[in-house]
Amino acid sequence: MYFASSRRLTLAGARRMMSTAMGIAEKENIPITVAIADAGGHLMALERSDGGRFHTVHSSTTKAVCAASNKRPTTAKGAQAQVLDTTHAIGLALAAGPERWTAMEGGYPIIVDGECIGGIGVSGGNWEFDDRVARAAVESIGAGFQIDNK
Repeated sequence: MYFASSRRLTLAGARRMMSTAMGIAEKENIPITVAIADAGGHLMALERSDGGRFHTVHSSTTKAVCAASNKRPTTAKGAQAQVLDTTHAIGLALAAGPERWTAMEGGYPIIVDGECIGGIGVSGGNWEFDDRVARAAVESIGAGFQIDNK
């Protein structure tokens, strides 16, 4: 076979996820930045709350790209989900490129019918908050965050 059908994240889907994430942050009064990337790691949407720190633009974008690339939530584990110590986590970020890989929680892939169609990154709260908001945003469009989810 020389070609395949594929799904794509639409701008409407990105906007719905953005609205969900920013709504949670506003309700809980936590300024965040949310980045949403397509399956190739290209930015589709970026929004920073009033009061959001400027460094969160970079960290949320990196989380979104990393989640889309690895097709799994961002954590302190390697590309094959192996546990990494700090030295190896830093080494992986340097090898992949600091804008392409992170060990920080808060990034989720967007999985539809077993296919990764993008990634979302949330930054600005503590790691548990960022993780919870990113997950809720993915779920708001009926997508999953694991390859075996439908």
